[in-house]
Amino acid sequence: MNILQSAAIDVRKNAYAPYSNFKVGAAIRSSSGTVYVGCNVENVAFPEGTCAEAGAIAAMVAAGDYVITEAYVIAGSPMPVTPCGGCRQKLAEFGSNDIRITMATLNGIEHTMTLAELLPGAFTQDFFEAKT
Repeated sequence: MNILQSAAIDVRKNAYAPYSNFKVGAAIRSSSGTVYVGCNVENVAFPEGTCAEAGAIAAMVAAGDYVITEAYVIAGSPMPVTPCGGCRQKLAEFGSNDIRITMATLNGIEHTMTLAELLPGAFTQDFFEAKT
């Protein structure tokens, strides 16, 4: 078991999901080598919660890191769950197209894709540089 997998499994246990009962854990590695974790946090104004990936990214930024080099997401589902659209965009804000995102189940099924495969045609800063 690698460090990202272990960290995602551990943090998933802390997820607060009383409404959906769908717990997700995420672990990201930054360019400094530090691993940051996040879990989903729901509230009664469902779906106004926080995704696991967003929580891990927020922890990374709060620590002063700004570059993701790898991510691992795990959920208690029969097949690996991809990050939602908003989290894909958040990952693209801090990661390059070639970073690997591994999505996994508690039963050991894993699927790995690059960020470019998860979010083709991502909206990036490049669009702001092409002012007309």
